[in-house]
Amino acid sequence: MPRWLNVANSLTVLRLLLVPFIVHAVLTGQHRLALALFLLAAFTDIADGAAARRWGQASPAGAYLDPIADKCLMSGVYLALAAARLVPWWFVALVLGRDLYILIGASLVMRFTTARAFPPSIWGKASTFLQICTAVVWMTREAVPTPWLDSLASAMLWPTAAITLWSGLHYTWKGFLIVREH
Repeated sequence: MPRWLNVANSLTVLRLLLVPFIVHAVLTGQHRLALALFLLAAFTDIADGAAARRWGQASPAGAYLDPIADKCLMSGVYLALAAARLVPWWFVALVLGRDLYILIGASLVMRFTTARAFPPSIWGKASTFLQICTAVVWMTREAVPTPWLDSLASAMLWPTAAITLWSGLHYTWKGFLIVREH
């Protein structure tokens, strides 16, 4: 067995492998299946970190794969929800645009400075948490249609969009501080 393959990294790889199945389920209107698979993927995100800490399985491969699996999951889900005309494209553009903006900014900082550590901010974590909650509510709305979920799903777009935008601005500020320091 390869040295990097342990319980924690296997859970991360499972999350990555679930993405196309979740996307397919959303696009084909299998909303209960999409929700169940998404919740399983979310569980693997919690469990891989717990396994890494509990059994000392933190590894460079896991540190590399985990955020990739997270971004693939969230990007895939939101793109599928928008393609299925369930969430507005402007919202998906904001979520994915912020991630792309941060990736480009971090690449530029790495290119022109010696900085290599970019820890997540409290606003970045809040943004991710709200994006996950919003995706769950929108998928639940389709899996179990009820009028109150319609209202909640629509209402969640705005605070999630605001925190997403704010976290992008906050990362910009942090990036300027890193450049100034290096």
